[in-house]
Amino acid sequence: MSVEVVVTSKPQNIVFVHGSCHGGWCWKKIVPYFDSNVFNIYSPTLTGLGERSHLVNEMTDLYTHVEDILQVFNFEDLSEVVLVGHSYAGMVISGVAEMIPDKIKLLIYLDAYIPQDGKTAFDLVPGLMDLYKGRIMHDQNKPWLVRSYTPDEFGILDTKDIEWVEPKLVPMSWHTHTQPLVVQNKETMKIPKAFITSAEFGEGMFQRQNEEERDKWDYHELKRGHDVMITAPEELSRIILNIISKGK
Repeated sequence: MSVEVVVTSKPQNIVFVHGSCHGGWCWKKIVPYFDSNVFNIYSPTLTGLGERSHLVNEMTDLYTHVEDILQVFNFEDLSEVVLVGHSYAGMVISGVAEMIPDKIKLLIYLDAYIPQDGKTAFDLVPGLMDLYKGRIMHDQNKPWLVRSYTPDEFGILDTKDIEWVEPKLVPMSWHTHTQPLVVQNKETMKIPKAFITSAEFGEGMFQRQNEEERDKWDYHELKRGHDVMITAPEELSRIILNIISKGK
């Protein structure tokens, strides 16, 4: 008996990288909007956060998190990846792109830090260092650990969402924001980029770019709070799918 073989195109790889104090769990609400026959979805958790919060230590820094995502690429044999970073993860995905630009098809910054060569996350956001200093966990004798923002500070207002998110938010290592990022790889600069602003924070990050640089970005707005993957998963998924479809 003969077997008919149906040839299909390879699924598109998407790697979602969460921001400060979150974990891979925060992308759960958007996954159903991505057809599993068309997309391979990865949502790893960075060291010291989410279900890996027990691993946090004083040495956890930005490049620990860059290495986390590089290892996902390595062990999952990923290429032609759409790499999405939320908030702080703008630094992480940029660090990854600097190392392996040939494996990345598209970078999507979701209300995220836009890196600049030689600058730290604290350098990019005026007043952020003072804000973090006020959240240092001195009461637990951990001056290198910073308390999480609350759900409402992340723009989450729905009661059920707050009940789901609040127990999962964990402290953030101070040194993730003190380590400068090198952004010099000319091949990385050629990767198409998109920016989705969902709150004033992200819009401000984007608007501070010079006119020449901004013209190279695919820019979108979804003003539903900073944690838009939780507050508006369907709308966010639609925007991401639209961005991806433009690059085919």
